[in-house]
Amino acid sequence: MMDALSLVRDFVSIAFMAVGIVFVLAGAIGVVRLPDFYTRMHAAGVTDTLGAEMIVFGLMIQAGFTLLSAKLLLVGFILFLTSPTATHAVANAAHRAGLNPLLSRHQPPHPGDDPEGGAKP
Repeated sequence: MMDALSLVRDFVSIAFMAVGIVFVLAGAIGVVRLPDFYTRMHAAGVTDTLGAEMIVFGLMIQAGFTLLSAKLLLVGFILFLTSPTATHAVANAAHRAGLNPLLSRHQPPHPGDDPEGGAKP
């Protein structure tokens, strides 16, 4: 019976870590493929937080109910707080430094523009 529980714990922890790795890899691909700084920051900021949390959670399941699990919980909590904050700080610093986003033809209409595409007289 104990061996079956160990096998289930191993399977669940590997599943969480694999999902975390997929999110981290998706973020890495986003950083390489996306066109400008702000979209790259968004890809990295969202996926690294979720991916790292999934990996830490998988490690906590693998560790069981131990002191190591409590330490991993603390690491996950600190990561949950600091990663989005750091992403926001870097993006805000870039904005204040004057780095403009790369805008495409998919822009919101300017105030005063006609919804059919022409400017109002």
